[in-house]
Amino acid sequence: MTNCRLCASNDLRVVLSLGSTPLANALLTVEDLETPDAVYPLALAICGSCSLVQITESVPPEELFAEYVYFSSFSETMVRHAGDLAAAMRENRRLDGNSLVIEAASNDGYLLQHYRAAGIPVLGIEPAANIAKVAREQRQIPTLTEFFSREVAERVAGEGKRADVFHAHNVLAHVPDLNGFVAGIRSILRDAGVAVIEVPYVKDMIDRCEFDTIYHEHLCYFSLTALNRLFKLHDLDICRVERLAIHGGSLRIVAARSGAAGRDPSVDDLLADEQSWGAATERPYLEFGQRVGAIRRQVSTMLEELKAAGNRLAAYGAAAKGSTLLNCLPLKPGLIDFVVDRSTYKQGRYMPGVRLPIYPPEKLLEARPDYVLLLTWNFADEILEQQARFRELGGRFLLPIPEPRIL
Repeated sequence: MTNCRLCASNDLRVVLSLGSTPLANALLTVEDLETPDAVYPLALAICGSCSLVQITESVPPEELFAEYVYFSSFSETMVRHAGDLAAAMRENRRLDGNSLVIEAASNDGYLLQHYRAAGIPVLGIEPAANIAKVAREQRQIPTLTEFFSREVAERVAGEGKRADVFHAHNVLAHVPDLNGFVAGIRSILRDAGVAVIEVPYVKDMIDRCEFDTIYHEHLCYFSLTALNRLFKLHDLDICRVERLAIHGGSLRIVAARSGAAGRDPSVDDLLADEQSWGAATERPYLEFGQRVGAIRRQVSTMLEELKAAGNRLAAYGAAAKGSTLLNCLPLKPGLIDFVVDRSTYKQGRYMPGVRLPIYPPEKLLEARPDYVLLLTWNFADEILEQQARFRELGGRFLLPIPEPRIL
């Protein structure tokens, strides 16, 4: 990319390079091990004109998402989070059988199932054919197998399907055409409808040094400053914002057609906080790059010292952030024996780049490694609780972010 994805400026300034890495969710089969991984540059830049933080490489979305391995329902935390939000929206928006809730990147129906169970009509729009099939067949969620876009939104709206509530969770960062996506939101909303958007928060990523959330699927890393500019371009107002702990720190914004709703003080408060922090400047991002280098060295040193002392090492979580972390560390062959993950769709495959085999979590009790690198640290509480028996038997977890530590 030579032009900003939001404002088209060519004033992109690289603040961090992680080298060339494989696609984070391109898990390998046994047959794939015979050929080298395709790798792509992974560099983070800030736009000097609109302050949007973004990576400089675009991989075609069909290559990334047409067949996908991330199923939201395997995370109990995600399902609870979705259920709480759906309950709050049902009450606040007084939704009933005459309402319609639409979600872009609806995955396996982990969110829409809560509305459907309450008798509220729903529509999912999910590009991954394998995941959309699960939503339709296992959860009876009507689901279009498409990438959400301005064109899709206008077609759906033209069929009389306009949303009282439109959800887009952890998808805006994946979108190459930001302006087309947000224009689509405006088209698909009813006049009094609202859009509920959740994105990982760039300030939390920087402050907590969460560099493993940088990968090719995440094209953009949002501040409220950048989001506010993006939504205003398409006659949408951000009415409310709140900070969430999920995914290492996220923003939830509620947006509506311009003039359709008032503006909560939370919006101006956070915009002022970001201005003081320097969201529109290079400084915090350049400092972030320096801290990333230090953490990479710390984690590598800790793992090598543990291995040298005779300990057996494994990893937990075949997630995209885990792939970034493993491929950005200078890991020696044989340092880590295997990875475990709860998703049956990932078990039996191999991590890209490092080519570690992926097993069910029960493998920890069977193989009894001494230390486990917790790659999905954003679900640490859930995983540590699930692995209580492993820990009782002496197993320890190494959390790499934001400061490497052993639990």
